[in-house]
Amino acid sequence: MIPSPHFGGALLTTAYMPPVEYFFAIAHSGKVLIEQHESYQKQSWRNRCRIFATAGPEDLSIPVVKEERHSRPIRDIRIDYSEPWLQHHIRAFAAAYRSSAFYDYYADDLIPILESRPVFLFDLNMVLLEKLLALLGLGTQVALTEGFAASPGPDFFDGRQRIQPKYKGESLLAEYGREQAYYQVFVNREPGPLFVPNLSVIDLLSAEGPDSGRWLL
Repeated sequence: MIPSPHFGGALLTTAYMPPVEYFFAIAHSGKVLIEQHESYQKQSWRNRCRIFATAGPEDLSIPVVKEERHSRPIRDIRIDYSEPWLQHHIRAFAAAYRSSAFYDYYADDLIPILESRPVFLFDLNMVLLEKLLALLGLGTQVALTEGFAASPGPDFFDGRQRIQPKYKGESLLAEYGREQAYYQVFVNREPGPLFVPNLSVIDLLSAEGPDSGRWLL
């Protein structure tokens, strides 16, 4: 196995129910900075996550107020609650994971955050991140950037473009030989894939529960 990384720090975008590699980067970093001075970008993990449903991988997206999509600071992007995305996401999470070992346990922590209906996307993501880190048992220090970080420094892992759905290379998990299989409800049916890596961390938590944090190490 390739040795685990040790980053002096990681610079990441805000993300909604981020993929497993996002937390792998956090778990192997001395500290984490979340970029708060960038402009909003569409089709990224900033407002979407990927789960595995009955029909296969499914992306769940949070709509944002349309006039704020272009060149607006990420901190100013408001969630569009005029669309029924909230109900859809809650139903989709339940349909995908309610038969897993631990989903109901973690849903009690995560779903109320969604139902609190924060105005801003960044605020929703940060509250979810704080809760997810606690559930995973990760004590890495997380802070916000003080200005746009053009270059995070030689000791930092810059995941702002790397940990995104459009990235064409291998995931951080694959790079370090850590795409370890665990039980996934719909994936293990025949015919079909035996494992789909790097889904939303809710996939890992639902399957591995309290062991999820150790799985990242």
